[in-house]
Amino acid sequence: MSEVHVVAHGVAHSRDVSRSVPLLTVYFDGSCPLCRREIAFYRRLPQAALIDWIDVSAGPDLGGALSCEAAMARFHVRDRQGRLFSGAAAFSRLWRVFPGWRWLGWLSAWPPLSWAFEGAYRLFLPLRPTLQKWARRW
Repeated sequence: MSEVHVVAHGVAHSRDVSRSVPLLTVYFDGSCPLCRREIAFYRRLPQAALIDWIDVSAGPDLGGALSCEAAMARFHVRDRQGRLFSGAAAFSRLWRVFPGWRWLGWLSAWPPLSWAFEGAYRLFLPLRPTLQKWARRW
């Protein structure tokens, strides 16, 4: 366990660094109007402060096994333990952070529903470019 010494109001305090690690890191396509709207919705929720939001369209170094190209193609989240989730599993992890959405997060993680959610996500992906064009017109 590593510690950081923080000076606040002239008094030094020790703080466990693991507490500063976000609950989730969300990788999203900020160039996609649909994605921006959805992420903006989540970011307005109080628990959003526990999440790092990374716009992969800006081309940042994502580190680890996630390339910018892969992150642009599918929705991804990374949990505190460093595990990477994509597609419907990523949404399931994200939804479990928000109290009003936890039921959907747990439901969507339960096989065979998890397979149905992933199938629906894969059906959505080829439609995404067309939906993006429509969203840009609005």
